[in-house]
Amino acid sequence: QLRLVESGGGLVQPGGSLRLSCAASGLNLEGYAIAWFRRGPEEGRAGVACIGRDDSITWYDDAVKGRFTISKDNAKTTVYLQMNDLKPEDAGVYICAGYKGNEPGCFMAPYTSWGQGTQVNVSL
Repeated sequence: QLRLVESGGGLVQPGGSLRLSCAASGLNLEGYAIAWFRRGPEEGRAGVACIGRDDSITWYDDAVKGRFTISKDNAKTTVYLQMNDLKPEDAGVYICAGYKGNEPGCFMAPYTSWGQGTQVNVSL
């Protein structure tokens, strides 16, 4: 069973950058769609970005387009979320999720494996 472990969160000032990591434990990420979700203090979980099973398809929420980049390492063990020009509204717990299916896309995939999350705070 795929186990996912997030890291890289922390406190950063507005305009700063962070790189989050989602590492697979026990299995390789080959063939998996991986998504990042954010759980805010007053809202439920919302999709931020995802990458498809063959890495050719990515999706970003409109609020992060041009600032965030999702990528998968060549060893297919870790997915990264590079976050630049961070804003206070980007703060929250970032959770990664995985799904192995036949579809090339990742948006609205039925994610079945979930990490515990990493906290991102953006403030002066």
